Amino acid sequence: MNLHALRLFHTIASTGNVTRASELLNISQPAITAQIKKFEKELSIPLLKPSGRGIALTDAGEKMALLAKRLFAVEQQIDQFCHEYRNGANGHIRLAATYLPAQFLIPAWIAKFKQQYEQVEMTITTTNSSDALKQLLQMEVDLAVYGGRAEEYPDTIQTEELFRDELWFVVAPNHKYANQQVSLGEMMKEPFVMREEGSSTRERLLALCRTYNVSKPRITLQFNGLHEAIMAVIAGYGANFVSSLVVREYVQRGELCRVYVQGVRLQNTIAICTRKNEPLSAATANLVRIIRQSGADADLRKSHPGNE
Repeated sequence: MNLHALRLFHTIASTGNVTRASELLNISQPAITAQIKKFEKELSIPLLKPSGRGIALTDAGEKMALLAKRLFAVEQQIDQFCHEYRNGANGHIRLAATYLPAQFLIPAWIAKFKQQYEQVEMTITTTNSSDALKQLLQMEVDLAVYGGRAEEYPDTIQTEELFRDELWFVVAPNHKYANQQVSLGEMMKEPFVMREEGSSTRERLLALCRTYNVSKPRITLQFNGLHEAIMAVIAGYGANFVSSLVVREYVQRGELCRVYVQGVRLQNTIAICTRKNEPLSAATANLVRIIRQSGADADLRKSHPGNE
């Protein structure tokens, strides 16, 4: 079917006369009339009929006009979708996040993003460090927000560091080491409540023991989530090695206490991870921009605490 001729017919049907259609389309009336007659011949269907000094739609023309109106309305929707997709106002973002950013950072970031880009669909998977990078490498997600060490990233991963936080040893307030300074060897004699294998923080603790040539921690209780592990320590069982971002408020409220392990001061990196040499969709790029801005705002508040 000649879509150009159909568009001419649609304009005539919408305006009610050839003269107005000619003005809108900037095509001469004889040219429009000739193309419509050719179109009717191709279809073997009469679309227009004389009506006084003007024209009117035939019965077939009325039905064709309705179908054409639907078709070109869908065309406008497609144009609008493409425009929004190019500008990131539409699309689907798949995000993997490790437990720390998933629980303490991403909810605020996503809320801010959705206020600006409500139509963008999002699928967010919370998992451990190993699986987050695996999903990214296997093209299952578009980006990952990761908490761990920079040297853990594969060469095919592009990383952008957002900020760093300290890793703390924490215990319940009635623990014998609460607010005390101890050696790493003494600390490793205590029972630990930790996340599952594949957790970046757990691997950091094991690497710490190898570095200082001390016995591995006694991980006597294991959970697949941060909250459960922290609650067990607050309840009075064992110690935990965890991001300060997770437990800072618990320590400030006196529900947990730090243990100061001599010679140990480790940091955790929070980073955005994407695949190298692969452009982001507009929607994903918009999310990354908002995450960056949120990180910059947080740094500004730290530099000017009176603004909080």
